[in-house]
Amino acid sequence: MKTAVISGGNGGLGRALADALEARGWHCVLMDVNVAGLEPSETRTPVAVDLTDGAALAEAAARVIADRPSIDMVIYNAGVSQIGPFESASEDSHRRVFEINYFAAVAMARAFLGPLRDARGTHLAISSVAGFAPLHNRTAYAASKHALEGFFASLRSEEAAYGVRTLIAAPSFVATNIGNPERGADGILRPGAAADGVDYMTPDDAANVILRGVDKGREMIPVGRVARLSWWLMRASPGLYQRAMRRRISGEG
Repeated sequence: MKTAVISGGNGGLGRALADALEARGWHCVLMDVNVAGLEPSETRTPVAVDLTDGAALAEAAARVIADRPSIDMVIYNAGVSQIGPFESASEDSHRRVFEINYFAAVAMARAFLGPLRDARGTHLAISSVAGFAPLHNRTAYAASKHALEGFFASLRSEEAAYGVRTLIAAPSFVATNIGNPERGADGILRPGAAADGVDYMTPDDAANVILRGVDKGREMIPVGRVARLSWWLMRASPGLYQRAMRRRISGEG
């Protein structure tokens, strides 16, 4: 039985990815700071860990590696967003977004680097449209996702020699936390909780698109209509993308 390790495993997309993989016969290790509601089973192992605590993450990863016969895929899904203009965002909140969205993924990639090489497995980074294009009132989030994509795109060139695939999925807006925003005073919240008036995908639909892209070995997987259009438009006309994005999200004319 192949094993996938999923960070942010207790979020809507993390659970949907686990459900879809388990239906294919995989065992999923779901890592999250809060695993309440995730019951262990023959196909699922919840692991409670603060991904921003390097020592705790390394210890948890070592336990997973010792427990499973192979690590065949690591899905870097943990993330938070932040909404609000840059001028009102604190330095601490900006760093917090990077700790979760970028540095935790880097630490996790380092922890599972050897086992993925042994299995000739797959790194799968869950990025965002904000990883390849700007996003209004999301400076910290967009910057962290750009960093994530830059890291994994560069890691791809190193790990290909070991037979390891490095793929990036870029969802647009996945409705993982609609009606449960959990937004703090610093503007930080789980992705999928905002209501920008855009077209949302369900977590199950997004997971299915992502895994189809994985099956095909696509290095970049735009997830959803908005993501596909954004990917094309950002390359064809960055200025036009900027104007369309501002109109759609900020309501500017």
